[in-house]
Amino acid sequence: MLTNYLTVSLRNLWRNKTISAISIVGLSVGLASGFVLFLLVNYMFSFDRYHPHMDRSYWIVTDVKHERTMETDAAPRPLAEVLRRKYAFVESAVRLETFFGRTISVPDGRGRFTKKFNEARNLCYTEAQYFDLFGVEWVSGDPKTALAAPNTIVISERYAQKYFDNAPAMGRTLRLDNRINLTVTGVIKNPPPNTQLRYDAFVSYATIPVLESKQALDDWQGLQAMCFVLLRDGVPAQQLNNAIPGIRRTYYSPKDAAIFDFHVLPLEDLNHKRSGMAPRPILYALIAVGLLLVMAACINFINLATAQALKRSKEVGVRKAVGSTRWQLIMQFLTETTLLTLSAVVLALLLTQLCMPLVNQTLAEQVEKLNPAISILDLAKPKPILWFLGLITSVVLLAGLYPAFIQAGFNPTLALKGKLTAHQIGGLSIRRALIVVQFTLSQFFVLSILVIMTQLRHMQQIDWGFKKESILAVWLPRDGLAQPNVLRDRWLQVAGVEQVAFCSDLPASPYNRPSPFSYHTHTQPETFDTRVRAVDENYVPTFNLPLVAGRNVRVQDTTSREVLVNETMVRRLGVASAQEVIGKRMNVKDADRVIVGVVKDFRNGDTRAPVLPITLIHDLAHCQMAALAITPMHTETVGKAVEGTWNELLPEDVFRSSFVSDLINSFYEMERLLAGLVQALSIIAILIGCLGLYGLVTFMAESKTKEIGVRKILGANTSQLLWLFGREFGKLLVIGFLIAAPLGSWLMSSWLQSYTYHIKLGWWLFASTIGLTALTTLLTVAHQALKAAVANPINSLQTD
Repeated sequence: MLTNYLTVSLRNLWRNKTISAISIVGLSVGLASGFVLFLLVNYMFSFDRYHPHMDRSYWIVTDVKHERTMETDAAPRPLAEVLRRKYAFVESAVRLETFFGRTISVPDGRGRFTKKFNEARNLCYTEAQYFDLFGVEWVSGDPKTALAAPNTIVISERYAQKYFDNAPAMGRTLRLDNRINLTVTGVIKNPPPNTQLRYDAFVSYATIPVLESKQALDDWQGLQAMCFVLLRDGVPAQQLNNAIPGIRRTYYSPKDAAIFDFHVLPLEDLNHKRSGMAPRPILYALIAVGLLLVMAACINFINLATAQALKRSKEVGVRKAVGSTRWQLIMQFLTETTLLTLSAVVLALLLTQLCMPLVNQTLAEQVEKLNPAISILDLAKPKPILWFLGLITSVVLLAGLYPAFIQAGFNPTLALKGKLTAHQIGGLSIRRALIVVQFTLSQFFVLSILVIMTQLRHMQQIDWGFKKESILAVWLPRDGLAQPNVLRDRWLQVAGVEQVAFCSDLPASPYNRPSPFSYHTHTQPETFDTRVRAVDENYVPTFNLPLVAGRNVRVQDTTSREVLVNETMVRRLGVASAQEVIGKRMNVKDADRVIVGVVKDFRNGDTRAPVLPITLIHDLAHCQMAALAITPMHTETVGKAVEGTWNELLPEDVFRSSFVSDLINSFYEMERLLAGLVQALSIIAILIGCLGLYGLVTFMAESKTKEIGVRKILGANTSQLLWLFGREFGKLLVIGFLIAAPLGSWLMSSWLQSYTYHIKLGWWLFASTIGLTALTTLLTVAHQALKAAVANPINSLQTD
């Protein structure tokens, strides 16, 4: 019997090659979309799940409550030590600090260096307890003692190769920031790609007091460290939560205790909250979109299958007349569905694998130091394989059962006479509902991409309030410059360099930590904070920041007393005019200073945030960046000359630079990634929708054959016959739009509210959405509808 099912199924599929191919392509595109999104989400959920004690490992984070609550991923440095020493239910605790902008050099033994690297994010300070909590495989060295002493470092195999080529790494020396030597005391396996803790080198935490001060590890006010805790077996997380208030009371004054608020998070949330790159709501939304696309593909299959029912009605009648049971017919049709589905699955897997390099490349470009290797082989793992098999089974049943039951239920007498009606083969009502769903999905995606692209263009056209073109940012040595004027003078001698300014941050920076301050005669901090930039006297002219009152800071200010503030600061202080703050005292960064000028507002950070109160302090000692204004005609050539001067004056430091315009563009990375994703999903949804429309127009052409023939005999012209189809699809299109428009408007409005400067949802966005969808619909159904409208009416009337 099974052989018969397969033989008949293959014959029918071959006989209807076009419809079979459309069914396979439509289903494969939907499945491929679902597979890609599932693999992406599965990869994101796999982060840091390989550690040995996941069920009892936690992460302590801090909320800083000032004017607004600032959520951080860090904790005070002493917290881990207190937890280890004073709380018996804590088995282990470890602190970790990531490196940013540090120089690692490889000495040649003769006072020079064979290699030097600027390292960021892949290196950290930590303690031996790190290896108790996290899954790290050792190649050589003792994990218990490797980081016990100051000035020691453990490196991964790839960093051993990077620093020492093929020579043994154990016992070798590395130099950190041209200040101290580090001895390699261990080598570990390379970290896997699916971890937030992508560290290739671990410097002993005891090295921090050597570099900073003996009291550096006792600072409860700073939030430099990430703190991880391993509880003993059977200890609930609530016990750790209950201990937190006591720690705050012991180590903070009542005033500070109200500012610092600790929270305990499961380690499994490391990639999904605070410092993570994959918030759970986003991942759940991707799962929902994947399921919707798979369902849309199944809807197409149902439409195409039932559209062919009229052609197979006599076959069903004959089978029933010779004794086939309803169940045998259902099995026959399910066999055909299974063959189509398996063919679509094979094609979908091929399409998925073809998409994976692009997905991996996009992730690598958007997330620094991430090197994902997602492939369809991930579906063969225990949990994904169950999901995969369940999905395929669901698709077979979802796409095959309804058409099978409809066709197996034909009245054999009517089927043999060719008198089945559209209602008896499933009717238009269900098909209309399914097409409305597809119209809704397609128009929702079209509206989303129009809104996102318009918002992205709007953000790119916003006036940032400072000059950002033709300015080269160069990162200075971490410990600053001994003779900054020497470097400035040499750079100004380079052809094309017009100005050189030193600063701690660019006007727009991702680092905008709040700083409390007091103004004028007030002794208590103001109710809001300021964001501080250390600058020199060239900062204002280099970035072309207009002064609205007062003057610029002066080079004669050698005590860092002079500051500039922006217009937002003046407004927040409640002062009537900018001129009134000139000469007033301002205590910020633990020093009394004087306001000498007010600069016009400029965008200072995240594209979502409003302009914040800014304070520019004339403080050359804390400048860690140089900004070089370049003549536009020299932007392509000046970089090498600037680097050459650097290597001559600072041979032990790594030169690192970027144009400010490129750094500003990085603020749009998330929007561009989102736009690309929605654009791809929109194309897929529209393609699937077009195939569904083809199924419906095919069904309508089959079911209205005699009606069209009669109308032509009575004098109806081609345009009137086309209106039969146009009216039907126009109605479904409008119904889908009436559902998609309010849903899309609500979701897109919520998304836009996260931006201070955003577009309004104008009528043209909705008109463009329905217009584009109508054009796509017209192009999809025109050929089949025209074919039915111009058919010979004699042939139509002879179909009885």
